[in-house]
Amino acid sequence: MRQIFLDTETTGLAADNGDRIIEIGCVEMLHRKLTGNNRHIYVNPGRDSHEEALKVHGITTEFLQDKPPFADIADDLLAYLRGAHVVIHNAPFDLGFLNMELAKMGQPKLETFVESITDTLVMAKELYPGKRNSLDALCDRLEVDNSGRSLHGALLDAELLADVYINLTRGQNVLLMDDASASDASGHALPLMDLSVFQLPVMAADAQELAAHEEVLTQIDKDSKGKTVWRSLDSARQAVASAAAFAA
Repeated sequence: MRQIFLDTETTGLAADNGDRIIEIGCVEMLHRKLTGNNRHIYVNPGRDSHEEALKVHGITTEFLQDKPPFADIADDLLAYLRGAHVVIHNAPFDLGFLNMELAKMGQPKLETFVESITDTLVMAKELYPGKRNSLDALCDRLEVDNSGRSLHGALLDAELLADVYINLTRGQNVLLMDDASASDASGHALPLMDLSVFQLPVMAADAQELAAHEEVLTQIDKDSKGKTVWRSLDSARQAVASAAAFAA
């Protein structure tokens, strides 16, 4: 799977109120490994950044004077992103700006060029409800080193996002691995094994183990003041069995 981790910096917060993109950072990952085939683009927005935005990214109007406008870099960017699974933190924000820029050129939305878009903010809120889930907060929580992030920068943030994503989805590369693509260290395909030929032994608990288990359940039932589900189910099953026996 080819994934692109994308981040933008902008002149302000409102794409529908004239704010523009000034920086785009993209980091490529192929089969969960960084490739180094990244993109880092500065864009001349044709306007100044708001004072508060300037405090965040530190990219001045003077620095951007000789940079190309978005229209001049759009084709290369779209070719790079085409068909990829794009990952963005707080995707509606970046998509709002990218789609606004594309609309100015008469182009369709970015979603039509890429395979999918994943929002890591949505993922993080599902995993950590009620907690701060900014990129910095996730770096701290997942032990991703962001010590070099004194100001926001699109490429640096995209690199951090890639690390955060790997930590958020740790283990999925094993869980989702396709058996048909299994290979050894040399890249040679491994033969598939028919597991149906094996007969797995069933180890039943002995009387001592059953007694110990019952003792634990009794203690839990006591601690919960009789609110354990299994006791309720046992009582219900016994009542049904008694009723069936009586009816017979």
